[in-house]
Amino acid sequence: MSRSNQKLTIGNFLISVFVGLFAVMCLYPFLMVISGSFTSRTSAVMDGFSLIPGEFTTDAYTILFANSNNIIKAYQVTISVTIIGTVLSLFVNSMMAFVVTRTNLVGVKVLNIYVLITMLFSGGIVPWYIICTQVLGLTDTYTALVLPMVASAWNVFLIRNYFRSMPNELYESGRIDGASNFRIYWQIYLPLAKPIMATVLLFAALAYWNDWWHGLMLIRRSEMQPLQMLLRAVIANIQFLMQQAGTATPWMNEMMANLPSDGVRMALVVITTGPIILVYPFVQRYFVKGIMVGSVKG
Repeated sequence: MSRSNQKLTIGNFLISVFVGLFAVMCLYPFLMVISGSFTSRTSAVMDGFSLIPGEFTTDAYTILFANSNNIIKAYQVTISVTIIGTVLSLFVNSMMAFVVTRTNLVGVKVLNIYVLITMLFSGGIVPWYIICTQVLGLTDTYTALVLPMVASAWNVFLIRNYFRSMPNELYESGRIDGASNFRIYWQIYLPLAKPIMATVLLFAALAYWNDWWHGLMLIRRSEMQPLQMLLRAVIANIQFLMQQAGTATPWMNEMMANLPSDGVRMALVVITTGPIILVYPFVQRYFVKGIMVGSVKG
């Protein structure tokens, strides 16, 4: 083996070791959270948390799923909103991005400035709430969980820059063949934009899955609450019970003394992040390419 090949092999080995150690460092906190969610309160107080539960228990999950119908309903709401909202977000943002890449369009510079202003400035919570409730009538509707986050200036600029990196001859050839703008967008640009579309898909899915703000502001009916809002209420109830320790009846004090409050919080993390983590492996190969090309070029 030549010296250059030997150095290359050693370099690749060191890089692999570094990446492996970094992956373990990133994975370690989540493994600790999973283990903590199955650790009893007594073991946590006496010995702390570790990768292997000192005293295995499912009390935290038992408390969370005490009323499983509410959890299942909240999951259905969140999954439906995430799927519908992500699909709409992809189409709306990509269509807007396609429009602002057409330099021959009248007023395209104004459109670009308009999109940029919405990313830098906000009208405030009160005007936003008045528009959503009194103008659009979004109170207690599933649309309230989807519509406010469909358009994103950041995602529009990511897709726009990716479209700009594509040869303009693709658009011109489509026009010569008699294709409409929408057909060029649908059959030429979108199939070639899988990396950036996968990146935006991940951003949008994470935003919809983790959203609790719109459920708090616009949804009053408990059966329409998304998962994040329901679990936020569970945490608030647990904190309230813990604050009453010492002032309640003896049996309630005993119950609260054995209540795995930290374990419940960790179980909440597992429940809320577990499903969305499963999405990432399917889009990971597009993610780096999409975010680099979409943010640098143009």
